[in-house]
Amino acid sequence: MRTRLVLALLCILAPAATLPAQGIIVPERCRVECGIPLPNALPIESVTLDVKIEGQVATTHVTQVFRNETGATLEGTYFFPIPTSASVTEFAIWDGDRRLAGEVRPREEARRIYDAIVRRRIDPGLLEYAGENLFQASIFPINPRSTKKLELTYTQVLKAENGSVGYRYPLGIGRNAAPVERLSGRVEVRAPSSLRTVYSPSHAVDVRREPGGRRAVATWESSRGAERRDFQLFYGLADRDVGLSLFTYREPGKDGYFLLLLSPSEDVAQREYAAKDVVYVLDTSGSMQDEDKMEKARRALLFGVRGLRPQDRFNVISFAGETRRMETGLIAADRAGRERGVAFVQGLRAVGGTNIDDAMTEALAQFPRDGGGRTRLLVFLTDGIPTVGETDADRIVENARRNRVEGVRVFTFGVGYDVHTRLLDRVAAENGGTAEYVEPREDLEAKVSAFFDKVNHPVLSNVALDMGGVRTDLVYPRALPDLFRGTQLALVGRYRNERELRDVTLRLSGNASPRHTFAYPGLRFPLRAEEHDFLPRLWATRRVGWLMEQIRTNGESRELRDEVVELGTRHGIVTPYTSFLALEPGAGGRPPVVRGFQDLVPPPSPPGDLSGQGRAGGVAPGVQVMPPPPSAPMPPPAAEPAPVVVTGAGAVQQSKRTRAQQEAITLEGAAVNTANGTVRHVGSKTFYLRGGVWTDAELKPETRLPETTLRFGSEEYFDLLRRTPELARFFSLGERVAVVWDGRVYRVTAAPVR
Repeated sequence: MRTRLVLALLCILAPAATLPAQGIIVPERCRVECGIPLPNALPIESVTLDVKIEGQVATTHVTQVFRNETGATLEGTYFFPIPTSASVTEFAIWDGDRRLAGEVRPREEARRIYDAIVRRRIDPGLLEYAGENLFQASIFPINPRSTKKLELTYTQVLKAENGSVGYRYPLGIGRNAAPVERLSGRVEVRAPSSLRTVYSPSHAVDVRREPGGRRAVATWESSRGAERRDFQLFYGLADRDVGLSLFTYREPGKDGYFLLLLSPSEDVAQREYAAKDVVYVLDTSGSMQDEDKMEKARRALLFGVRGLRPQDRFNVISFAGETRRMETGLIAADRAGRERGVAFVQGLRAVGGTNIDDAMTEALAQFPRDGGGRTRLLVFLTDGIPTVGETDADRIVENARRNRVEGVRVFTFGVGYDVHTRLLDRVAAENGGTAEYVEPREDLEAKVSAFFDKVNHPVLSNVALDMGGVRTDLVYPRALPDLFRGTQLALVGRYRNERELRDVTLRLSGNASPRHTFAYPGLRFPLRAEEHDFLPRLWATRRVGWLMEQIRTNGESRELRDEVVELGTRHGIVTPYTSFLALEPGAGGRPPVVRGFQDLVPPPSPPGDLSGQGRAGGVAPGVQVMPPPPSAPMPPPAAEPAPVVVTGAGAVQQSKRTRAQQEAITLEGAAVNTANGTVRHVGSKTFYLRGGVWTDAELKPETRLPETTLRFGSEEYFDLLRRTPELARFFSLGERVAVVWDGRVYRVTAAPVR
């Protein structure tokens, strides 16, 4: 069978932001009269991305497999948007073992082809490609009930800004035109100097680094139900001990958002690690005998003690009904000191009750008031709720607050579900640390040992950051943690300035050997920057996590609840506070449900039940947790504050979810599942399908802005897209859309039925 192929490079409408994108095949005709309706675009069976980056030159090789599910032989037009600066080096369609080449068409002719297809097909999904630089190919034949494999390779020079180099492959473009079943990618980065940050805000990537730090490989996969969002990867280069990368986003007339990544070198010399003081506190109550918890905790603690360095100091305290110290005060972690610590830990036995209050008070008393610039850590591991001595959680927290020692960070570990999460969370949060939980299915020894391996290598402690005069607001985390080897510190916040800031110098300082200060000049905080559109949702995710922590810690208030609902709605974030089953009328689903926080976590265990597990769950199996659309009713104000569950499986899982939100650096898991077709994310915006209209979450009944109404597919419609191609990605959602853009509301109404 004859196969023909014609290639073209074209630019449709006006140039928009530089976005490579997902290729699609639009079926144009059957080889013979087929008598069946043609699909808007062929479904995509798989997309495989293989990227190699040398310095700042990226070579992208993408393999796509399309599927013709009809019984007809089709001819189609292939569109693939590429970056403005990119050069296509290879394109192939494999027909058996034959490789086919093509010829270049004038871009005016290619523009006419795309324009005609969009108008003829009346498919808003194709508008996602408007404003892009399109590679176009005419392909024939596409055999019935078969697949067609295409390969495309292009190169581009990546831009470096604010300490990082960025690569982007927007898988999100084309999501409304053609479904994709499997997505996978591999990005190899080779740098002339040591790599610091290798970071993807869009996908959970597995990063493998080679010794020497100049090569890294990031891989990822997405299943069919995952949200189609642009794949983004950033990497930073630095010849200093701590590298910095800055990302900003700001729409005109609004607050800006920023993400600041601080990454220590992988090869910081051991002499540069800050000396530290550590007090290990281990619960040895009788319940630690269950499930071999005592032996696992013992092995993890031995790992921590043996990993100490001679300049460190430490102590070990065990507690059950009473406390027992290895020594009064801290001892040197020289060889003799470590051997003494090992012998003490090996002699511990599990028996008795749980006196958390005395153990915390005793542990804090081991630290001298003057820390001498050392990193100071208190590691507290327990598997139970307080049963001996002071048992009221609020009074235990108050006692820890009264005995607090400046500069001591408290890290708590809760083992199993019979732990008081609010107590452990509050003590850690108020003392600059974090609360970790080890669920029954998790490996206690591995998790605690990994923590000790991290904290045994502090790069900077008592960290301070001078923002160089930039006005910042609501930055998370609220308190800067210490910086350890193999970790990175991610700060997410808002900024506001009345003029363009083009040469800002940030200064990072912290205790090392001795105290160090690092300066980062030449950074920009612009008035307008729309490339990193993931930042508003990332900031909102952290803000929601912080608000949920306040609710869990201090109880519910209407102000906190309303802000969680507002942020969850505007940014499309999954929260445990509200639940909405977003179904179109007549879809056969349940009506909208808006719940208070108390409905989404298990109730306290009944009197006499000391298991602390309550009832499992929080949301019925199979129910998709979603924020309400903008028009959904708010929960009625509670007459009394909602009870906060503090123990049991639900409480542990909620604490872990809240912390994950507070530490989020990717959008994976932050946004709602869009697979049910009623919620969509486009750039920084969230749309809900309300009454058949894709409605911008920013559009509310009280919105008072000038409006423009257009009929889908009309001349005015296409004229507007030529003038403002940025609207195409929103209009591609469907024939009926309402969006707020640049101070105006645009409403698209459906074309008349013919």
